[in-house]
Amino acid sequence: MGSKRYREALKMIDKNKRYELDEAIKTLKDFPSTKFDETVEVHFNLGVDPRKADQQIRNSLVLPHGSGQTSRVLVFAEGNKADEAKAAGADFVGVDEYIDKINSGWLDFDVAIATPNLMGKIGRLGRVLGPRGLMPNPKVGTVTMDVTKAVNESKGGKVTYRIDKFSNLHVIGGKKSFTEDMLKENILSIISAILRERPAALKGVFIKSISITSTMGPGIKLDVTSATIAARK
Repeated sequence: MGSKRYREALKMIDKNKRYELDEAIKTLKDFPSTKFDETVEVHFNLGVDPRKADQQIRNSLVLPHGSGQTSRVLVFAEGNKADEAKAAGADFVGVDEYIDKINSGWLDFDVAIATPNLMGKIGRLGRVLGPRGLMPNPKVGTVTMDVTKAVNESKGGKVTYRIDKFSNLHVIGGKKSFTEDMLKENILSIISAILRERPAALKGVFIKSISITSTMGPGIKLDVTSATIAARK
């Protein structure tokens, strides 16, 4: 059934066209519905070389209308910082028992946050958490003493992104059930965040392509120039 829906959606887009953002969102919202509320993603292809340290792009942002996803948050903290994490609504709080659980294959969480003093212990989990993008990282605000803020952001629509080895970047932009305006504001805030990531040393084109897609739908290519102009406003 999924492939039939996909084929129907594919007929609704012109593969040779580069869409204005408003029209792209309207088209995506008109795709045949699924039984669940699909996630909307923004996909970029960038003109950077991820093998170069100064062109590694990894960061996070809080979307104006949230991501529509409820994140399960694990906080590595002790003492009053553990109490703070629980009060902020973290799903799992502790240290050694969660290190043991993760080493035994448990990965039932979406975001991991840690206080800096525990990173020596947690560093050993890098080989498990690193490839899955779950390792606490100061750059994206998940290694911090302000666990309340980190938990609130993770629960409230913070999305993280990192470039892959093919220079592609995928960022969650919300849910298909969001209004067109909510999706537009979220997507423009994502494009704006990516524009700020342009490495100083980069010559040539930074954003080669942008497309938006829903979980079960085909990608809709955006007109990069008009999308980036709108995001800079």
